[in-house]
Amino acid sequence: MSQPEEMYQCQTVNCGYIYDPDRGDRKGKIPKGTKFEDLPDSWRCPICGATKKCFRPLAGPGSTKECETPTTT
Repeated sequence: MSQPEEMYQCQTVNCGYIYDPDRGDRKGKIPKGTKFEDLPDSWRCPICGATKKCFRPLAGPGSTKECETPTTT
């Protein structure tokens, strides 16, 4: 299974599709092992049709669930 940093989630309302490079995208004819960054610019979310710009990683910088660091005062 892919690491969360390699998986991207669609951010459109009522979608939430997660692109997993280990699975690829059968509907979009994307083979297994294709990283999100390597997807063509014409690729669209197979559920809602959103562009790549509507996706965020599951972990890491710019992720859907960024960790909040405690502030010291």
